[in-house]
Amino acid sequence: MTGEELVFKIKADLLKSLGHPSRLAILEYLKTREASVGEMVAKLGIEQSGLSKHLSILRQAGILSSRNEKTAVFYSVRDRDIFVVLRTISEILMKKFRESEKVLQGMSGSDAKSGSDAAP
Repeated sequence: MTGEELVFKIKADLLKSLGHPSRLAILEYLKTREASVGEMVAKLGIEQSGLSKHLSILRQAGILSSRNEKTAVFYSVRDRDIFVVLRTISEILMKKFRESEKVLQGMSGSDAKSGSDAAP
């Protein structure tokens, strides 16, 4: 594997670790706080086994860090720059949404002009 291929794989693995709605919900929840697994189970409504799997994936990707306190495990965001990535993704999606909205408005306007919006 070349150096460039390795960089692509590392980037793909990082993006793959973000590729689940529950993981995004976890990151959003941890945006302003550190939280225990028990707290996240209660607040996010994710079963503990699934939550533990998602937390492990995010921790292995270097996005989260964990610490033990007595019998509880607490998680926090390791690198706040992940929110820059998520914000950029949101901006791209909003741009695509606005473009799609314009196309749909244009279609509805052309339907009205041609009279094809009447029910068959």
